[in-house]
Amino acid sequence: MAELLRIGDVAKALGVSIDTLRRWDAQGRIQFVRKGNQRMLPTSELARLLQERRGIGRQSSARNRLDGIVVAVERDGVMAKVELACGDYRIVSLLSREAADELGLEPGTAATAIIKATNVIIDR
Repeated sequence: MAELLRIGDVAKALGVSIDTLRRWDAQGRIQFVRKGNQRMLPTSELARLLQERRGIGRQSSARNRLDGIVVAVERDGVMAKVELACGDYRIVSLLSREAADELGLEPGTAATAIIKATNVIIDR
């Protein structure tokens, strides 16, 4: 079974309110899984929503610290590829498997992408 995320974490990752997510649920735009009284969303569904929203542009540059939710982790012998959902943004980072293990990075984990680059491209 896919990893499930709480509605508050989904709202944070998408950059929308919990009320918006409840409205989308009522409209059939998304379908939460109920666990007791809590609405939960599979990480695969969050990934779909992020791709759907990717076309919505902003007219400002993103800050260099982006809070988000880990939606995927691929590990091999030495490296790990970690994908974060940060509002409208999808951040992918390559790091050592050891670092990913030490940080406890798994789907559903809250994390912050800290971006340091000598070249930054800004698009409108």
